[in-house]
Amino acid sequence: MIGILILILLGAPALASAGSIVFRRARAAEALNLAAGVISFLVSIGLVILAGNRETLFLGGYVFIDMIGAWVILCAAIVYVLASIYAVGYMRLLDEEPRLPGFYALFSLFAFTILAGPLMNNAGLYWVAIELTTLVSTFLVAFEREASSIEAAWKYIIVVSGGISIGLLGTVILYWGGSFVLGPTYDLTWGTLKGIAPKINPAILTLSFLLALVGYGTKVGLAPMHTWLPDAHSESPAPVSAMLSGALLNTAMLGIVRFLSIMDASQIGALPRNAMVGLGLLSVFVGAFFIVRQRGIKRLMAYSSVEHMGIMALGFGFGGPLGIAGALYHMLNHSLNKSLMFFGAGNAMRAYGRKDIGGISRVTDRLPAQAALWLAGAAAITGAPPFGLFLSELVIIRAGLSASYHIVVYAVLIMMIIIFVGFINHFRSMYFEPGSGNAAPPVALDAWCIAPMWLAFLPLLAFGLWWPQSFWTYFATVSQALTGTLP
Repeated sequence: MIGILILILLGAPALASAGSIVFRRARAAEALNLAAGVISFLVSIGLVILAGNRETLFLGGYVFIDMIGAWVILCAAIVYVLASIYAVGYMRLLDEEPRLPGFYALFSLFAFTILAGPLMNNAGLYWVAIELTTLVSTFLVAFEREASSIEAAWKYIIVVSGGISIGLLGTVILYWGGSFVLGPTYDLTWGTLKGIAPKINPAILTLSFLLALVGYGTKVGLAPMHTWLPDAHSESPAPVSAMLSGALLNTAMLGIVRFLSIMDASQIGALPRNAMVGLGLLSVFVGAFFIVRQRGIKRLMAYSSVEHMGIMALGFGFGGPLGIAGALYHMLNHSLNKSLMFFGAGNAMRAYGRKDIGGISRVTDRLPAQAALWLAGAAAITGAPPFGLFLSELVIIRAGLSASYHIVVYAVLIMMIIIFVGFINHFRSMYFEPGSGNAAPPVALDAWCIAPMWLAFLPLLAFGLWWPQSFWTYFATVSQALTGTLP
């Protein structure tokens, strides 16, 4: 049954991509992509329900599903279906009708690569999947063909490919270390690597992890390797920005978590977790100070992604049932919240014809159907109650205190205050101060642009008011599988 679901999960976006190329009609392409998004989302729910605490292998062990992989797929599929709905309305506003089939072919293929990554049961194949996400999404970043978007695409592919090459080097060194245990040829599966980790030279293990952390951390957008992220996220079409932030970053984070799990199995000491916590804290610092000084609306959302990936890294770095539960819950809520925020930013940019915060003013007058919704999303993205990110951040803070990272926790709390003040101040200016953006001619935003914002906001609010007990049980089992810690 699970094998059939995986086949459908990957087959739906692959067929949608091929169909968009074959039919070459905009409406057919958007319908195929939307159908693939819905199917992928429904299948991802089934995978989370059916994934047990033991890995299930397919295709000779090259493809597998485990609980954390199923969770990452669910988060990615949520963003995919929401972005596919939003894309129907947003992409029609760009007046690029002849190019839309090509866009949807790439968009579906991008979703395919993101969904395939967590299924790779081989460290080398996982690297290939992550690199494919870069190659496909580069064309989506540059889709609008403006000088700034083309520059962002070049920066994206150069910086990220360079970083991913470092991750490949870490994988090669890990394989080399394992060759002293199993011989020159063996299966590079995650389970095999965890099994032999205690027998690998600790220096080799540590070096391989640090290289993987830097390499995949570049793709995640952890500071100081985050330099590509603000440009790529801000210059992409809004549905692509949502996929980059809410889906792709999670898939890349999974690679770091799998390497960290190997380090835990080796009982090598605190260095790997301290390195993870250090980069997480630095990312929160960078995100906070750039959020305060930001002038572009989508760049504001992009630096928020740097911050939240840092918080997620802190959760995984703190470890234990609380840290992992907080990080995984944060992953879900961030995917919902960042989709909401990029959709709102895309609507504002279309309505005002501007990308700068100073050019967007009196949002309640220009966008009455979404003004309150977008403002609530802005409060949620800062970690304010009663939304889901507040609960996940609270649990991560508890995990840090339990793991005796007190100074780190206090620093993060200060940064959260700065982020809240900075973010809300930007929205205050857009909502209540006069600006130069009202001169733009009005643009009609249909239900395709508004509905996905509600679909993201409602569960975000629900998960802030109620953390399902089934999620706690699920996360505790994931924690046990990753670290061997009893729930």
